[in-house]
Amino acid sequence: AMAAGRVLVYGGRGALGSQCVRYFKSKNWWVASIDLAENADASANVVVRATDSFPEQAEQVTAEVGKLLGEEKVDAILCVAGGWAGGSAKAKSLYKNCDLMWKQSVWTSTISSHLATKHLKEGGLLTLTGAQAALSGTPGMIAYGMAKGAVHQLCQSLAGASSGLPSGSAAVAILPVTLDTPANRKSMPDADFSSWTPLEFIAETFYDWITGKNRPSSGSLIQVITTGGKTELVSAAHL
Repeated sequence: AMAAGRVLVYGGRGALGSQCVRYFKSKNWWVASIDLAENADASANVVVRATDSFPEQAEQVTAEVGKLLGEEKVDAILCVAGGWAGGSAKAKSLYKNCDLMWKQSVWTSTISSHLATKHLKEGGLLTLTGAQAALSGTPGMIAYGMAKGAVHQLCQSLAGASSGLPSGSAAVAILPVTLDTPANRKSMPDADFSSWTPLEFIAETFYDWITGKNRPSSGSLIQVITTGGKTELVSAAHL
């Protein structure tokens, strides 16, 4: 049977990425996962080689995605890679955490953006993962805030006329407050889970946007705010 659509999930082994892979597979989509390890549920996998050289990692992923897709275009690229680290500018772990945050958020978003210029359909969708906290200062998580701030800036740049994205396509960033992931439940067992966003909600939102339902304009920073188990999408003012 023909696939209903085609999507690349960057970070397809993470909590949100795995949810996206499963969700789109359930809709009969062809789904490729890009991550440091394979996702067995995906239709295809590109395994990222861990390296301290950004150009090296970026070229490896770009070449392998090119081989995988050939001339085929995809409907969407979902960059849902990322991670969290705390710490002020005084923290002993500052340098290590900055390095990790850049790798997890900025490297992946940059590669996803370049992949979109090559492989996204006209009218397609690129999603990036920002953070609601990074709309203002994050003194207790310096590295995280910087990396997410860079993602917000990238998203707005991609909306410009000469960004290199295909015509009619959109780059949209989601800015969650807290996602309901196993890791977050483990690290914050006493938190109010009713203020955490279910992963399924994000996957459904992506599906709506890709299929043309309520898609925000390109460059939008969309806050994902959950209160009492209800989730709202709220556009942030541009930087």
